[in-house]
Amino acid sequence: MIFDTHAHYDDRAYDEDREETLGRVFESGVGCIVNIGADIETSRSSVRLAEEYERIYAAVGIHPESVNEVDDRGIGILKELIKSSPRVRAVGEIGIDLHYDKDSLEQQKQAFIRQWDLADEFGLPVVIHSRDAAKVTFDIVRERFIKAGKPLKAVMHCYSYEKEQALMYAEMGLYIGVGGVLTFKNGRKLREAVGAIPMDRILLETDCPYLSPEPYRGSRNDSTNIKYVVAGLAELKGISEKEVEDITYENAQRFYGI
Repeated sequence: MIFDTHAHYDDRAYDEDREETLGRVFESGVGCIVNIGADIETSRSSVRLAEEYERIYAAVGIHPESVNEVDDRGIGILKELIKSSPRVRAVGEIGIDLHYDKDSLEQQKQAFIRQWDLADEFGLPVVIHSRDAAKVTFDIVRERFIKAGKPLKAVMHCYSYEKEQALMYAEMGLYIGVGGVLTFKNGRKLREAVGAIPMDRILLETDCPYLSPEPYRGSRNDSTNIKYVVAGLAELKGISEKEVEDITYENAQRFYGI
């Protein structure tokens, strides 16, 4: 059984065939999915989707590209979504993204910290988005780890940094999200990082409809394609595909409290 820990099935890319796609996904051996919010609108739609499908849970949060939504009103809406639905199992995706916008860094940092505080208030894990922000993200996580004095409940979604940092994240209790990039020809850095960390720190994800693995790179992604990530991870770790599925499923259940 496969657990897709990070998907966006509320995305418009599925508007014409969402029910059909999810039916095919569940028939393929995917047992559970967490649908991830990226702003107020998608946080709401993630909860609606989770309440409609028994095997789907939700995360609510505001992506750094929508940082202007992280104000008292935005935090209040996220809080109400968490309180009103037991299907919400995490806060995310939240974090730092400097790929397009470096000017909002301080605002992004405050938004990241404020939403993580919200997760802690409800005892929920966080799903961290970090792009072109290795040091900034690590510094925030490290400071929080020192302050907490215990392992953190967080996952580095779509990990893209060096193996040395992956090992330090794992030591602080974080999981590493592994998806289609593992199969890319230019995915060497991720393969090195994943090869270095223990299996009990790895979560499978698609980020669908994005980041389809080879041989479907560039096309719309869905959870049926996660089998290619499983195969790549099994080869990298020298274990069976079933072991990969079993270990990562247990990891995901532990992380999301499912």
